[in-house]
Amino acid sequence: MAGPLAGIKVLDLSRILAGPWSTQVLADYGAEVWKIERPITGDDTRSWGPPFITDENTQNPKDSAYYLTANRGKKSFTIDFTTETGQRQVRELAMQADVIVENYKVGGLAKYQLDYTSIKSINPKMIYCSITGFGQDGPYAQQAGYDAMIQAMGGLMSITGEQADLPGAGPQRVGVAVADLMTGMYAVSAILAALYHREQTGEGQQLDIALLDTMVAMLANQGSNYLVSGEAPKPMGTAHPNIVPYQAFTVKDGHIFLAVGNDQQFKKCCDVLGCPELTTDTRFAENAQRVNNRNELITLIGEQLQTRCLDEWLADFNRVQVPCSPINTLDRVFSNPQVQHRQMQFELPHASAGKVPMVANPVKFSATPNDYQQAPPLLGEHNDELESLINRKCRQ
Repeated sequence: MAGPLAGIKVLDLSRILAGPWSTQVLADYGAEVWKIERPITGDDTRSWGPPFITDENTQNPKDSAYYLTANRGKKSFTIDFTTETGQRQVRELAMQADVIVENYKVGGLAKYQLDYTSIKSINPKMIYCSITGFGQDGPYAQQAGYDAMIQAMGGLMSITGEQADLPGAGPQRVGVAVADLMTGMYAVSAILAALYHREQTGEGQQLDIALLDTMVAMLANQGSNYLVSGEAPKPMGTAHPNIVPYQAFTVKDGHIFLAVGNDQQFKKCCDVLGCPELTTDTRFAENAQRVNNRNELITLIGEQLQTRCLDEWLADFNRVQVPCSPINTLDRVFSNPQVQHRQMQFELPHASAGKVPMVANPVKFSATPNDYQQAPPLLGEHNDELESLINRKCRQ
């Protein structure tokens, strides 16, 4: 069954993660995505390993696991658009496409006549999505931006990691490239909104999406807390700035995460812990009081939790519906029965590696389910189709 974006054609001039992540989502939803790559080397992430997948026949290393992350469902064409022939080929594809996604430096594509103004002149209905570190204007517009530096500059590192008085304190990056990933997801939603606008008006437009803007926006409650209070938040380890108890605790044989989100859950939590008197203590009865008296409460709860083992606590908390979880390593994540039931891991046939493992798109459509047609392509895997695509345009 065709996905909800069947018939939409996406010209993907992006590389690394933010842009490819967005175009992979569009491919999952049924769009036809043409990935344009440099001859010989291709997308930078193809070499970002180990680990690498290997050729099932020769055992030679091929593309990296990192590259597999964001390139499912695409066709790979190798085009050198620094040449006139390459520029002509890309423009001819652009005349057929609905969407372009690119993440070159501001103005970087103008010298090849592949910038928005040039493309608009040949395809005025184009949705042209430009992803950069800092946006198309402003004092930093000409600078390159990478995820970790954006996490630092955008404030995320200042609130990530252990609090200052604990071992291991200091700024920490999040374990995945969240600025890139969230920028990619903002790009997806913006592209879909622009396609809807075009459906109503016939007008294309350029989308200006910046990693730094995204990072500031996704500070969410932490950003709002600062704007309301005037106080810059600090790292709190696993703890939540606005809810208590909501953090990891040590138990007899490991760790547990408690996510107590309201006063009723707190009462149930205290009953399981064997200290119901805490719910009537004026320091802890309501969440605002618990936040103000965080350290005292965390000490009391922490002492109780160290008296029993993880599985015992999980069983008792789950029985009364107090949100809690073990802190899983990735082997336990992918063996989790809920993750397996939701089919979050699957395999796709691959041109040289036999099969490759994939992590599924989390969106479940009832009428137009995701149909994963193709593994991330080999470099230039679909070059044989390029001439027929261009000729198809010439015949129209």
